[in-house]
Amino acid sequence: MRVVVCNKCGAKNRVEENRLAAQEARCGRCKNRLTAGDFNEDKPVQVSDGTFERDVLQASSERPVMLDCWAPWCGPCRAVGPIMDQLASESHGRYRVAKLNVDENPRVASEFRISSIPTMLIFKNGKLVDRLIGAQPKQAIVDRLAAVSQSGARS
Repeated sequence: MRVVVCNKCGAKNRVEENRLAAQEARCGRCKNRLTAGDFNEDKPVQVSDGTFERDVLQASSERPVMLDCWAPWCGPCRAVGPIMDQLASESHGRYRVAKLNVDENPRVASEFRISSIPTMLIFKNGKLVDRLIGAQPKQAIVDRLAAVSQSGARS
């Protein structure tokens, strides 16, 4: 299930992904057709091994994606979590914030060699362009995300 905001009336709708993909989803209030581009992104998107390509790699062709790799037992990860929530609510469509639980999604964690958490990966145009390891203050994360947004990649 995804929360999709109607682009006509602004109503929030819970929609099954298969109905959204088949273009069968309609707004409960105004009956307008809902599209995949209407996702409500004021919260981080929960990513799994199965949705990583769609939610991160394909989404990063439009704008950068910050992927927070974390685990529920990790204290520093819990400290970074509220920062990720703030960044998502402040994104205004400039970037996307996503979260990946490394314990539940070992394929992606292994593919990107996540050996310490929290690790934040920044993707742009379907490619990994920056990596932040360890708990970081909000401003440091914002600065790195802004640098990627402006230049495309960090050295």
